[in-house]
Amino acid sequence: MNLTKRKMISLLRQRGFKLTFQRNTVLDAITLTHERFTSDDIYANIHAEHPEIGLVTIYRTLKILAEAGLICEVHTGKRRSYIMRRPSEHHHHLVCIGCGAVIDFAGCDLSKLENQLTLETGFNIEGHLLEFSGCCRDCKKHIRKNNHKDVN
Repeated sequence: MNLTKRKMISLLRQRGFKLTFQRNTVLDAITLTHERFTSDDIYANIHAEHPEIGLVTIYRTLKILAEAGLICEVHTGKRRSYIMRRPSEHHHHLVCIGCGAVIDFAGCDLSKLENQLTLETGFNIEGHLLEFSGCCRDCKKHIRKNNHKDVN
């Protein structure tokens, strides 16, 4: 379940951020998007109606939203990072190095590792991000298909 715009605004205010016109406009664009998106996508969606909102403002707004925990950035190994609305449940990502597809997954009990790291380093761990990179099913099929052609 994704966060609603109303909930995102409430959480932003709780964290001490003001709801500026620019942030509100970016939130509108994000909440209308049902897929992952890039900063360029947000810019393209709002530029025609609000040309005064530049890409730098969008970058800053997305950074604030990420710091507030309202969106998360996914590193695909491609030039652009993909950003998505954060589901309310804890999750991580599988990232395809071939096509850039991202698959969410939950269920990562890292408490034993976190406890060990805390004991060894004295570091107070407050959270974690986990991404695995590799090839998705479709890219694996494509690679196998191409390798099979090379053999023949």
